[in-house]
Amino acid sequence: MSLINYSSREINCKVVYYGCGLCGKTTNIKYIYSKVSPDAKGKLISLATELDRTLFFDFMPLDLGSIKGFKTRFHLYTVPGQVFYNASRKLILKGVDGVVFVADSQVERLDANLESIANLQDNLAENGFNIENIPFVIQYNKRDLPNIASVDELRAQLNKWGVPDFETVAHQGYGVFETLKEVAKKVLKNLG
Repeated sequence: MSLINYSSREINCKVVYYGCGLCGKTTNIKYIYSKVSPDAKGKLISLATELDRTLFFDFMPLDLGSIKGFKTRFHLYTVPGQVFYNASRKLILKGVDGVVFVADSQVERLDANLESIANLQDNLAENGFNIENIPFVIQYNKRDLPNIASVDELRAQLNKWGVPDFETVAHQGYGVFETLKEVAKKVLKNLG
């Protein structure tokens, strides 16, 4: 649920990067943060748990224009990768405007991806959202590693909704901004 700040004429949108542990959620956020102009971003905040961390930062895109005279500000979050932190995952999804599901392309991580996407559906439903109606994109990360599943295989297992999906190598930035632009476009379209 986007928050509108009338005094600053800003629409604040929340995008959550969701996925299993070590799939590349944090790497996405850190890469984006490193490339966004200092004038257009807030602080990178990391909330660490014993085994994982949650990252957050906001930025104001300069090239997406305005909506009815309001600037848009995107707040990007990651969820803890381990399902053990499910309460945190649910809380982070509260008021979400868009979701990027980051899948680890390695063959041995397929079960973890499937568990995580099922968990995403459950947690969205508990927050009053339907995965079919929320701005949602999928990223197949770690495409530079050996022993990866084909995109067709990943798509068949993880993208039954036919949402936009992207091949990425987050630590190199490959596909990172394409993914972000697509989810931002879907969020803004949903606002209109």
